[in-house]
Amino acid sequence: MSGASKVSKTKFCVGISDISDSYTGFIIDQWGVLHDGVKAYDGVIECLVELKERHKYVIILSNSGKRAQANEERLNDLGVTSDLYSKIITSGEVTWQGLNDQSEGYFKDIGKKCILISRGNDRTIVENLDVEVVENPKDADFLIISGSDAPNKILEDYEPLLKESARYNLKAICANPDSLGIMGGKNIMGPGTIAARYKDFGGIVEYIGKPHQPIFQHCIKLLQSKDIYPGQTVMIGDTMAHDILGGSLVNIDTCLVKRGLHSSVFEGCEDLSDVDKSLEILVRQYNNIRPNYLVDDLVWGKALPDRKHKRREV
Repeated sequence: MSGASKVSKTKFCVGISDISDSYTGFIIDQWGVLHDGVKAYDGVIECLVELKERHKYVIILSNSGKRAQANEERLNDLGVTSDLYSKIITSGEVTWQGLNDQSEGYFKDIGKKCILISRGNDRTIVENLDVEVVENPKDADFLIISGSDAPNKILEDYEPLLKESARYNLKAICANPDSLGIMGGKNIMGPGTIAARYKDFGGIVEYIGKPHQPIFQHCIKLLQSKDIYPGQTVMIGDTMAHDILGGSLVNIDTCLVKRGLHSSVFEGCEDLSDVDKSLEILVRQYNNIRPNYLVDDLVWGKALPDRKHKRREV
């Protein structure tokens, strides 16, 4: 965990309005913060409107194994329209670009034939690439893990294919490192769990996405092109392992949203003392990495000006 910034105390916030004046760049996780995969959370759209009115640069950063355009369409269907944020960056998009170039790092000369594990047999991660999806590991050059069909499939359902892929020493790209995901308010198995199982069988895996630094460095470069630097940026997410750790590793302040993946930890808390005790449990579990801020939800937290009500009626 070297390089991660240490925070002495977490500030409990009513909403994002408590911290908005301190930052120009906002990197916001998607699943568990903006929506649950079925609907946008209450207050999210209004919060994004407020950030836009204050000329904040908002990056939606997701470990989604799908490309940016597919995520933009999903958000639009949920009412989070593209005018409410500045950019979408997904691990699926970064993976697609790497496979397209095949010129550096893990992607260099990785090959042209792959086994693809995705949700619903989605193939957008290789769409319009000179990459062929094959069914048999003996015919493949590498393996892509971009999604899972949980809860319809369990980990054991993937094991025969993983064992066979490891037998042929296929390098794997995990285009979504999340071990767990949220679907309709319930936790489901994420692609990261499948990738971890592949490692158990002796496979080599390269993870693209949070908390790994390349995707955060991608965000930092984009922000710096707008004259926004890490000290002016905050990462808002619902997972300690991906959002809070990832932001800390690149010295970006972090804000944990209670509603998402760790919501069960805070269940039954009756006062701030209980919340503090629950947060301490999380902090100890994650090598004492502590978020700078804690909020219940991605909400603004103050009464909205009349102009916002007028805007939403248009």
